[in-house]
Amino acid sequence: MKNKIAITTGDLLGVGEEITYKALKALNLDKNEVILIGKNIGLNYDTIEIDDKDNGKFCYESLEAACRLALEGKIKGIVTAPVSKEALHKSGYFFSGQTEILEKLLSTKKDEKAEMLFIAGDLRVMLLTRHCPLAEIKITENLIIEKTKRLNDFLIEKCKIKNPKIAITGLNPHCGENGILGNEEITTIIPAVKKLNEIGILTYGPYSADGLFGKIGKNYLKGNKQEYDAVITMYHDQGLCPIKALCFDKCVNTTIGLKVIRTSPPTGTAYDIKGKNIADPSGMIEAIKLHKSF
Repeated sequence: MKNKIAITTGDLLGVGEEITYKALKALNLDKNEVILIGKNIGLNYDTIEIDDKDNGKFCYESLEAACRLALEGKIKGIVTAPVSKEALHKSGYFFSGQTEILEKLLSTKKDEKAEMLFIAGDLRVMLLTRHCPLAEIKITENLIIEKTKRLNDFLIEKCKIKNPKIAITGLNPHCGENGILGNEEITTIIPAVKKLNEIGILTYGPYSADGLFGKIGKNYLKGNKQEYDAVITMYHDQGLCPIKALCFDKCVNTTIGLKVIRTSPPTGTAYDIKGKNIADPSGMIEAIKLHKSF
C-alpha cells in the first residue's frame, strides 16, 4: 500500500464522487496505485468506507483516515475531492479549509507547516497568507523568509530545479509607490528579500502583482517558459484570481511542507449540479496526474 495515492471522495452533498469516478476512469490507473477513502464509487480499487451520515464529520473523518495512512508510511500522497467549509463548521470542525486540517493532522514537528501552492505546468503560485480576512493579514519578515525557504526546498527536492528563482509580489498597489500607498514593501518585504538572497535563495521583488501577472499571463498563453520558477503572493485573491483566470481547469491546489504532498482540484463542491452527471473532472484528473509526477 505504501506506493499508493489515497484519494478522498469529498463532500457527501457535492460532486466529489462523480469527478473522482470520472477521473479514475479516464486515467485507468492500476489497482495498486490508488486507495479510495470515503464512499464506495463502484470502481475496482481498495476502499476505506467512512460510515457517517453527518456530512461535516464524514469529510473530516475521511481526511483523518488518509492522514493516518500517511503517518504510518502506508501511502505516498493524498488527493482530496472538494468539501464545504460550512459543513465542517456546522459539525464542530472549525477550520478554514482542508489545508489547515491536514496541517493539524500531519504535523509531527514544530516547523512542519502547510503551504498552499497552485501549479499549472511551470507556473507556480504560492500564497503567503491563506484563508483569513483581509483586515487580519499581517506580513512579517520572518513569515516571508520561513515560507520562501519551504517553497525553495520543494522546488529543489520535488520539481528538480537546481537554483530556483522565486518572485515576490508587493502588498500594496504599485508596491506602495515608495511609501505613498503603504510602507510594508519598505519596512518588511524588501528586507526579507535581501536576507533570503544573503542565504543563497534567489528571490526577486517585490513586484506589483498586476504587472508581474501580466507578463506571466503572456508567457502562459504563448506557451513560453516562465521567467520565475514560482511566485509568492501576499494574500489569497492576489494569487488565485490571475492563475484561475488563466488556467482554471489546469491549476492544481498543492499542499506542501508536510509529511506527504496533497493535491486537489481548484473547484468547489458544486451542490447545485450534484447527481446531474455534468461535473467536469478536468481538475481532478490534473490533481492525480501531478501527484504521480512527484
